[in-house]
Amino acid sequence: MSSFSGPPAAARPGDTAGTLRLLAYLALAITLLVLDHRGGWLRQVRVQASLLAQPVWALAGLPGRLGGGLRDSLASRELLLEENRQLRNDLLLANARLTRLRNAAIDNAQLRDLLGVAERSGLDVQLVPILDIDLARSRQRLVLAAGSREGVQLGQAVIDAGGLLGQVVEVTPLHATVLLLTDPDHAVPVMISRNGVRLIAYGGGDRLELRDVPLNRDVQVGDVLVTSGLGGRFPPGFPVATITALRTDESQAFLVGELAPAAQLDRGRDVLLLRPGSPLPPGTADPATDVPPAGAAADAAPSPTAAGGSATAAPRRGTSPASTPSSTPAQAPADASPRTPPSSTPPRPETPR
Repeated sequence: MSSFSGPPAAARPGDTAGTLRLLAYLALAITLLVLDHRGGWLRQVRVQASLLAQPVWALAGLPGRLGGGLRDSLASRELLLEENRQLRNDLLLANARLTRLRNAAIDNAQLRDLLGVAERSGLDVQLVPILDIDLARSRQRLVLAAGSREGVQLGQAVIDAGGLLGQVVEVTPLHATVLLLTDPDHAVPVMISRNGVRLIAYGGGDRLELRDVPLNRDVQVGDVLVTSGLGGRFPPGFPVATITALRTDESQAFLVGELAPAAQLDRGRDVLLLRPGSPLPPGTADPATDVPPAGAAADAAPSPTAAGGSATAAPRRGTSPASTPSSTPAQAPADASPRTPPSSTPPRPETPR
């Protein structure tokens, strides 16, 4: 037995009413669209509706904007960090290149100075690079990247653009060791360029100094000391140092002087080796003929303890006038008289001389 389920779906009253409402709404919408398109009657209504809906749109788009801004911020931060790293690396590389260029400029300037000294002085020199350096207080030495294969010899004088550096004390086939002026075991005979007074400059570990200078010597702060040539180790006339200070020693009987070396002992990458037989620097006379005036000669010839109390300086000084034909007769007695003891020998044997 079949049951009755009611009228068909198409014949239900509710469905028919809904369909009619939908058709009415569609007709109204079409009518409004046509009227608005032709006359623009709903423009103001649309504007007001958009103003009312703006907060809703803003609120609805807020999460998207926040997410996009966060992504942009993170991307910008990563980009900035990467850019900063790249710029920092570029800056380090630029600083390294700048440092190398500065060092190259300094080296070029020093080489120009060295070559300029050789050209102006007409010296027979050999340019040698420095391989190692030892500037301890008790040991002041350089190791050069040249040895006997390059013609380096023991005793060669070493100079730079400023003046005398030292001398070669050890030679191997590939290297040579230079004893600097400031080494405690080194001493160099010098003379004051102003008046020719002879002294000895001693190494003090990291400085040069004068010792046991008689009080009556004509020595002043600011005097320039040059090599005297005594002993034959160093050619005469090369700048050695400048007197920076003078004081009396503990006994109050002698002067002690502090010297500033003329050479740049703590810098430079190259030095000049004087070959044997090199000419004298321009404007430099032989120390035996470069005798000061009478007043200065009297100060320059006191006692055998002159020249820093060295026992070797006085005999050389006494023999220099005799060994040099160009010495004047008036200067020889002034230099020899303080050292000639009283004697009973008559002066007759001196007449033929």
